[in-house]
Amino acid sequence: MTTSETTPTLAPGMDLALLAKLTGGLGDKRTVEKISSEFAQLYMEFLPDVFHSETGIRIGVSYVSCTSGLMNDLVADLGDGFALTDGSLRNWCPNFVLACGNSFVIALMELMLGAAPETITQPIDRPLSEIELDLAVMVFERIANVLRSGVNAPGGFEASLERPHNAEDRPKPEDVTRPEFGVAIRMAFELGSTTSEFALVIPQRAFLKTKVTTPKAKNQAPKAKPEWTDRMNDQVRRSNVTLEARIRLQKLTLGTISRLAAGDVIAFQDKRDVRVQVSANGKDMYSCEFGRSGERYTVRVKDNISTDDEILRHLIG
Repeated sequence: MTTSETTPTLAPGMDLALLAKLTGGLGDKRTVEKISSEFAQLYMEFLPDVFHSETGIRIGVSYVSCTSGLMNDLVADLGDGFALTDGSLRNWCPNFVLACGNSFVIALMELMLGAAPETITQPIDRPLSEIELDLAVMVFERIANVLRSGVNAPGGFEASLERPHNAEDRPKPEDVTRPEFGVAIRMAFELGSTTSEFALVIPQRAFLKTKVTTPKAKNQAPKAKPEWTDRMNDQVRRSNVTLEARIRLQKLTLGTISRLAAGDVIAFQDKRDVRVQVSANGKDMYSCEFGRSGERYTVRVKDNISTDDEILRHLIG
């Protein structure tokens, strides 16, 4: 992310927190808590309405806590159960971070794929798959849209978000010589019987100047659900999946196998049409036959081993 504001250089012997307070980069506890509560009010009133109007899905949002500290420490303290995206909003803040609990995205994916709300249980804590990260893109867009509407940055610019990633895949900070204080505002998500969190990690230099305004809830009927579903399906269809082909070879004794050397040949088990099992993420999906097209070896699908729904659910997870 490019920045339009600079962090003051720490003079030798000067306390980092003192310098930040003197230059508007660190606020007192009371001020931080007051502004954090305003952000919380914004999300509690507006995000459920946005989510329901665009997806037909009802969620609950509540305030959890706010924490002041160094930006990198605040992000690290969220733990591995989150997906993260780095964001910027012109005329407001050049480098904030949004976080969303993995369990919310997993539960949301199940719901979008047709599971009944009452059948969705609290997901096991795990990193998101690539397809789930595609869905997280749209979740973060909604969180960022609420942020944009509440901080009223001049110019009406859209927030810019980078591709989400699992917390464990976050690159190490590039510049640790110019630390910056921030605030982490943590909120709770409720989706059916499942609970999760999302968080905003904002540099205090921008946070302390923010006047939060809460837009009026529209209470619209869910009319944009097809668009959301179509976009999710399109993201899923465009996600890359690595396939593997497994061919059975003729049986050999352990003694023969132990003496194999470079140049030795092992025949396929099948003598005519060579059967191939194609899998992804360890799950067999298709039964194929081995062949060749021009200069490339190929496999031709002959039969489905798993149903379409089984394949999709496996790849998503």
